[in-house]
Amino acid sequence: MPGISSKGQKMPESPIRKLVPFANAAKERGVKVFHLNIGQPDIETPEVALNAIRNYDEKVVAYSPSNGILSYRKKLAQYYRNHNIEVSPEEMIVTAGASEAILFAMQTIMDEGDEIIIPEPYYANYKGFAVNAGVNVVPIPSSIESGFALPSIAEFEDAITPKTKAIMVCNPNNPTGYLYSREELETLKKIALKYDLYLIADEVYREFVYDGKQHFSLMNLDGLEDNTILIDSVSKRYSACGFRIGVLISKNKTFMATAMKFAQARLSPPSFGQVAAEAALDTPEEYFENVLQEYLARRDVVVEKINAIPGAFCPSPSGAFYVIAKLPIRDSDHFCRWLLEDFQYENKTVMLAPATGFYATPGRGSNEVRISYVLNVDDLAEAMDVLEKALETYPGKV
Repeated sequence: MPGISSKGQKMPESPIRKLVPFANAAKERGVKVFHLNIGQPDIETPEVALNAIRNYDEKVVAYSPSNGILSYRKKLAQYYRNHNIEVSPEEMIVTAGASEAILFAMQTIMDEGDEIIIPEPYYANYKGFAVNAGVNVVPIPSSIESGFALPSIAEFEDAITPKTKAIMVCNPNNPTGYLYSREELETLKKIALKYDLYLIADEVYREFVYDGKQHFSLMNLDGLEDNTILIDSVSKRYSACGFRIGVLISKNKTFMATAMKFAQARLSPPSFGQVAAEAALDTPEEYFENVLQEYLARRDVVVEKINAIPGAFCPSPSGAFYVIAKLPIRDSDHFCRWLLEDFQYENKTVMLAPATGFYATPGRGSNEVRISYVLNVDDLAEAMDVLEKALETYPGKV
């Protein structure tokens, strides 16, 4: 029998998707499953974007340029200008989601065996992208007790080796919802300049910031232009995950020229997705105002109800639409599977993502879960009540 590559064997399962068969089986038994495992918003995609697809009248769906349709990139540059980020269409490569942008970035700046430092917990697929590119993730632990604030500069410096090529952050953060401050990003700037490293910022949740705080982009760190790489996507901003449109941005001309070779090798990003994403840029501002208020209400329901559960703790995040919650359990993987296989309350259960998949350090996250608050307030409140009932009867409770 032919073998499987070592890279294939190292590729991690998604903690977000690996329990889908168990959720499907629960539904077949007639159990209602509250899906809190995945960042798939229930917010409607803007009508202006859907109409662009419905009214598409080209006679041929052709390849786009490898770096994306120029009219979209020009319009995207204006979007960033409105967010105090000055970039030109030439400093962008449109990608098949932020996922492809991250892959292009890793492949462009790192060789086999090189290292990228990422504060953990981090978006689980970063590890998969790193395996795909043949590079190693070096985790810097952050803690739930601090709300997952940026670790100290000393911890970063201790992790730097001759193979370190980059530091990556997600801001606001998936899976924690933590919003990095300008001061914290200035700390990373000092490290990047001192050791001549790239700083990669995944800013796909830029619009989702609460408590009167402001998002500060890595692109606005003066003197770091050649070291900065921005990752972005329309998936969450416009509740349009299926468009599969992201973007890779940098002012480093050598980096962009090299990344363009990877873009050319995959030919082009999706044409329909770009048409819809370009139209989505005309979404009225009140759309975001309403969405923000909705997510704020959802966050407050989740945080309040979890912290009312005996033995549970959940910091209140200032961004994105996720929380990491500590529960009175020993094994989050077992617990999340048990919820789907063996538990129901009034014929309902919840689907969560075990936090172990968001850590690289073995053993971390075993008493934590990630919750995506992407359901309406009433469903979230009910889901939290079901979770509380589950913890009352779970045999692995501590």
